[in-house]
Amino acid sequence: MLILADDLGYLDSTVAGAKDLRTPNLERLARDGMTFTHAFAASPSCAPSRAALLTGLMPARNGAMLNHQPPRADVKKWPAYFHEMGYEVAAFGKVAHYKQGKDYGFDLVAHDTFHDDECIGAALEYLENRDDPRPLCLCVGTNWPHVPWPEDAEGFDPRSLNIPRNHIDTPATREWRARYYAAVERFDADLGKVYEAAYDKLGETTVFVHASDHGAQWPFGKWNLYDDGTRVPFFVVWPGVTKAGNQSDAMVSLVDVLPTLIDLAGGGAPEGIDGRSFADVVRGTSAAPRDAIFTTHSRDGEMNVFPIRSVRTSRWKYVRNLDPHAAHTTHIDKGKSADGSGYWGSWVDLAKSDKTAKAKVDRYHHRPAEEFYDLENDPYETSNLAGDSRHANTLDTLRKQLDDWMTQQGDRGLATERDVAENFYEKKPAKRAGN
Repeated sequence: MLILADDLGYLDSTVAGAKDLRTPNLERLARDGMTFTHAFAASPSCAPSRAALLTGLMPARNGAMLNHQPPRADVKKWPAYFHEMGYEVAAFGKVAHYKQGKDYGFDLVAHDTFHDDECIGAALEYLENRDDPRPLCLCVGTNWPHVPWPEDAEGFDPRSLNIPRNHIDTPATREWRARYYAAVERFDADLGKVYEAAYDKLGETTVFVHASDHGAQWPFGKWNLYDDGTRVPFFVVWPGVTKAGNQSDAMVSLVDVLPTLIDLAGGGAPEGIDGRSFADVVRGTSAAPRDAIFTTHSRDGEMNVFPIRSVRTSRWKYVRNLDPHAAHTTHIDKGKSADGSGYWGSWVDLAKSDKTAKAKVDRYHHRPAEEFYDLENDPYETSNLAGDSRHANTLDTLRKQLDDWMTQQGDRGLATERDVAENFYEKKPAKRAGN
């Protein structure tokens, strides 16, 4: 059983230390099973992240680099692997990127339209009435906390909230933060319903997994390769196998989930994919399978044309902005009120008179070619050390590591970005990054 959140950042739960909201069902997963504190999306936008999860391949290799772009038809996908082991494989809600789910090979796909919040009830009804002797792999994608967030703050007092240090504290920010937390709590309620039904209907042999596709739709979150955009909540519960209340700092990528679950189900390791099984971490018999995490971001239509690559170790993060002369924009500053412009204007207004606010707005729009962060001492990634000679050797090591990985992926950087965009947008004149 896999349940996905939609745009939920790692830090936005009481399990990760958040004080302003209530996530009792995430806490229950943490008590019952294993919490992974260093799990990462392959890409911080919906379609590429989900395609990577469901193929075990990074975006450049599965073909889904751009948001709304599906993986190539010839790529083997999640259901095919489980079909080979005799499983029925069903998807309710936003598992793949909306209607793309029908092309993944699931036995059943339902309620896969935008914010179809009936998906949870439909999944529960399916479990209640299911009469099939085959083992089941059930994937459920809640639509929360993706925008639009609830119109009502649902009990949250904007005045009492803690605002992240990399954001700008305005009354509008607080109002929208309260609405985001209301959306997070709606997700947590969905999670609780599915978790209860999983063990009630499928029994104690069920492996229950929860993850988010990427971080939340806030500046420096979604569409960014900072941890706010790529670090995600991740839990595994398997009664009798995972130790209750256990926590692991093993670094894992969402591309690793497919081979891990195949391994836990008794299947053989898939060949030729990027994902690595961390089943032995789940079983408690080995340490992490990775010492570095690679992430990529391409573009999201004309709202966001700012390609990025990154490599992260347990302490260091190297970010390469492929077209640093371009302005970084997203739905937040270019879209509708519900996308983020409802509070973004207050940031811009305050930046006219406040130096700290101006620095944050400038940082949002303008990025250097390279960014380098000491995550141990700078978890919000605000102090760029790329020009600090004291760290030159570490920076060079990560540069080469990223270069080698991109070569292995067949990723030519900006040239690949331009080719992929032109092909996907039906060879119409695409907006060139930086033009």
